[in-house]
Amino acid sequence: RDGPKLLADAKAGTTPPAHYAETKPEELWACTTCAACVEACPVTIEHIDKIVDMRRHLTLMEGSAPPEAQRAMTNIERAGNPWGEARETRGDWAKDLDVPTFAERPDAEYLYFVGCAASYDRRNQKVARALVQVLRAAGVSFAILASEETCNGDPARRIGNEYLWQTQAQQNIETLKKYGVRKVIASCPHCFNTIANEYPQLGGNYEVIHALQLVDRLIADGRLKMGRGMAEAVAYHDPCYLGRHNGVYDQPRAVLDAIPGVQRVEIEPHNRERGFCCGAGGGRMWMEEKVGQRVNHRRIEQLLVLNSGATKVASGCPFCLIMLEEGVGAKGVQEQIKPVDVLELVAGRIEN
Repeated sequence: RDGPKLLADAKAGTTPPAHYAETKPEELWACTTCAACVEACPVTIEHIDKIVDMRRHLTLMEGSAPPEAQRAMTNIERAGNPWGEARETRGDWAKDLDVPTFAERPDAEYLYFVGCAASYDRRNQKVARALVQVLRAAGVSFAILASEETCNGDPARRIGNEYLWQTQAQQNIETLKKYGVRKVIASCPHCFNTIANEYPQLGGNYEVIHALQLVDRLIADGRLKMGRGMAEAVAYHDPCYLGRHNGVYDQPRAVLDAIPGVQRVEIEPHNRERGFCCGAGGGRMWMEEKVGQRVNHRRIEQLLVLNSGATKVASGCPFCLIMLEEGVGAKGVQEQIKPVDVLELVAGRIEN
């Protein structure tokens, strides 16, 4: 509403009223950097860059980031992950799977960059294990870094701590350089986006692929075959950092369509380019909701209103999975809809 007036004032050289220039800190911290505003803007203004710039001032110059966000940054600085879990346990999720590290298998074709969520969050560890099953079934050569991996830096950068982002990114880049890594698989869109689009700013250039893009390719090449299972309707939730930020809309849907028995459901009109955020991006995963309704609760309401018959909602992002599960629990609809990762559906249908 104020946009046209601001543009007219700027063109006329008129100083706008003071309230136009006033942005409250709570409004800055409420942003999930989902890019819906950029998608809706008729002149594609990059709002996110400006918001992160202002957050950077609040964080680095004023030290006024929300306390819970500051705790996450302290944990990243101290332990290499927002949860503050021990670095040496980062690869424990794979101990019984005999997954090689790059130190053990330096000739591996791909690095599976696991990310903090799949390394430490028990629910998302199941997704990492599902990806290992899928990669092995397709004969993909891969290895992990385990305790040598650290946070990709996305939460720090979105919260406004540019220095911490650079230290985390540089540490990963040096590790990847040590092993001569050229190809990277990421099951987390935030890891995918950061390594693919932001690490090049620091000299880290790799061929980065999201796990669902790779699975789509493996299915198309005939390297991954799935057996039939129970018929079920599955709604697909577009992760913001996979969809709007990187334009990956079709491959996850193609994977779902390739699973025998699965009927894909679209959450219209809140899908694809107009998908609705889960609420965890922009560092919001580690901040309390203080403005308006919880975003993930609103997303679950949209699913229920759709009344599509879908018994599962699938995504390709660990943060979306966490937020959707919390939303389902808060709404008390666990018997109606179950959040899953697409990789779990694929792993459950692989032919023996």
